Amino acid sequence: MNAELNNLLQDIDQLKIKLDAARPLLNKSILEAMDIEYTYDSNRIEGNTLTLRETDIIINKGLTVGGKSMREHLEATNHYEAILFIKDLVQQKKEISESLIKNVHALILRGIDRENAGKYRSVPVAISGSRHVPPQPWQVAKLMEDMVLWIKNESSTIHPVVFAAEIHERIATIHPFIDGNGRTARLMMNLVLLQYGYTITNIPGETEHRLAYYNALEKCNLHDDKTDFSILMAGYVKTNLDNMVHKLGK
Repeated sequence: MNAELNNLLQDIDQLKIKLDAARPLLNKSILEAMDIEYTYDSNRIEGNTLTLRETDIIINKGLTVGGKSMREHLEATNHYEAILFIKDLVQQKKEISESLIKNVHALILRGIDRENAGKYRSVPVAISGSRHVPPQPWQVAKLMEDMVLWIKNESSTIHPVVFAAEIHERIATIHPFIDGNGRTARLMMNLVLLQYGYTITNIPGETEHRLAYYNALEKCNLHDDKTDFSILMAGYVKTNLDNMVHKLGK
């Protein structure tokens, strides 16, 4: 294993011990604030222009924000509902399946694209700014089936953080849906992290973070080298764990 990645995983393991010790201190307000910020940043990565405050007002107050599109409002409420949905799946100890992934995606596009919500794409797609050419539509179902089989076989052999990052990368690479692939991939990564007792991991939406994220994905796609992406995701997991541990005073 790459030395930098190994060091990050060791740091994460130590932070996870601290988090577990402080878990009784976790309260609803802390978790809700985290979910709002995650919704804000995950949508921001995809071009949503809502601010963090606007995202909070839409979700918690049910208000509309002048000058913002209905789609942006729906992206905020849908993503927040999808977070609650994956948390419920974790509580129910649901295994990852194709139908589960489709259900998460259906929430992301609810009220935005009824025709394609929760359905694999039937047309070729291109990713703006990327040299990666996603698989042809006739390949998608088999690739997703193979990915779910891989998840079932590999879940006990890989560090949970690396495992979650690879699920994220595989969904992003396959690009199984017309739209909402990035948000679905990040939610599935977080579903796995929650299954293993970690907190939600947020990828900041600022330009430098967004570019690092897309560049690491591009390296996976074009060179079949997942190291940089695993390191990047592990770094975000560590940062989010560290922030949570500090919030809890540990």
